[in-house]
Amino acid sequence: ELICRKLKLKPGMRVLDIGCGWGGLCEFLAVNYKVDVVGVTLSSEGAAAAKERCKGLSVEIRCQDYREINEGFDRIVVAGFLEHVGPKNYRSFFKLAHRTLSDDGIFLIQTIGHDNDCVPQSELFLDKYIFRNGAAPNHKEIPKAIENLFCIEDWHNFGADYDLTLMAWHDNFVKNWPKISHNYENPNAFFRVWKYYFLIFVGAFRARKAQLWQIVLTKGLPGGYISVR
Repeated sequence: ELICRKLKLKPGMRVLDIGCGWGGLCEFLAVNYKVDVVGVTLSSEGAAAAKERCKGLSVEIRCQDYREINEGFDRIVVAGFLEHVGPKNYRSFFKLAHRTLSDDGIFLIQTIGHDNDCVPQSELFLDKYIFRNGAAPNHKEIPKAIENLFCIEDWHNFGADYDLTLMAWHDNFVKNWPKISHNYENPNAFFRVWKYYFLIFVGAFRARKAQLWQIVLTKGLPGGYISVR
């Protein structure tokens, strides 16, 4: 809901969701804000689930590389995808967003991030077990990548709140583990990996070493942008 309010949506707008996952945000946008949504994902399983979820709505789900997008949108949203783009690709990613966003459009990114100059040890664990080739952006990388492309209208930090989110995920995982453990070839190892993942990140967010950002970008709206909380 907060993402949608920050996007300042109006019925009939065309919205691009890059990295749409299982289609939850696409569905929410179409149902509650009456906009036309295009969601793209590289996962064929995710695309199939999203298509089923959004059946009958003004939503088009594509199993497509975002770099192949070549059309215009009033709004762009990226929630939990920038972590999979990679620092070497940030500039080309933002150039594509600039090319596809209307001149009076709004672009919102939600991403985990950090302000460390060195690679945290936790990222080595993540790369091996959780998010292969993933990388959370440093707070200095985004401004550099958008130079001469976008104006930063708002940068909202939810880092302290994400501690609570991760603990809720951890508790749900532990509570439901007896029901799902039979699905895994090596259940004990799987359980330890994911419990460790949740708890090291609870620690990182609680210590304020990791952050969760919502960043609003425009091409420079005349009169400025008024954000919401």
